[in-house]
Amino acid sequence: MTKLSVNINKIATIRNSRGGESPNVVEAAINCQKFGADGITIHPRPDQRHITRQDVYGIKPIINTEYNIEGFPSEDFINMVLEVNPEQVTLVPDGPNVITSCAGWDTIKFQDYLKEIISIFKEKRIRTSVFVNAKIEMVEGAAACGTDRIELYTEDYAVGYKTNKQKAILPYKLAAKRANELGLGINAGHDLSLENLEYFAKEIEKLDEVSIGHALISDALYLGLENSIQIYKRLL
Repeated sequence: MTKLSVNINKIATIRNSRGGESPNVVEAAINCQKFGADGITIHPRPDQRHITRQDVYGIKPIINTEYNIEGFPSEDFINMVLEVNPEQVTLVPDGPNVITSCAGWDTIKFQDYLKEIISIFKEKRIRTSVFVNAKIEMVEGAAACGTDRIELYTEDYAVGYKTNKQKAILPYKLAAKRANELGLGINAGHDLSLENLEYFAKEIEKLDEVSIGHALISDALYLGLENSIQIYKRLL
């Protein structure tokens, strides 16, 4: 079954809006795992507007599933990941002023750069995933970089699902097929929701993991965190 990694950035956003420790990010990570999440995802940014460096280190000891740290591979980010030693690191091309991830890597243009970064994490036996658009050439470029997995950027699918889900899913099926041929694991994330997740998971062959934050935490406001996680799990 495809694993569900819960991105808890939005928990930190709520906390930071008032300061203090409520809601508590570490407690949220504990509860997400207790309620059935297969992993915890965080995406620390240089301005610490949601997940802070303290959060990154504080969450590690309570992980009993998998810890996935996303981010742009700056020197500070690389050093932090090496110190924390999570199960997975996901490399995204976001600059410091980006509100949320909005594009995948150009794995051809940045191939040498990514290859060097990935080799650093591989020496520490940290599984690497590279955030890519659903384009075959980007998947092939990612494989040439030496990554273990790709994470398919799914905003285009989420937008297109509302009008023509068969058309929206096609590039992702083709990209996933090529990834499977190249021996890459497949993750996916961005704007996956209760509306569109089930169809995506059924159509994408050998989908290892989805990372969901905004939609799931928003649903939890109405449905409760435990119930929301269980509903998402059932869709997978």
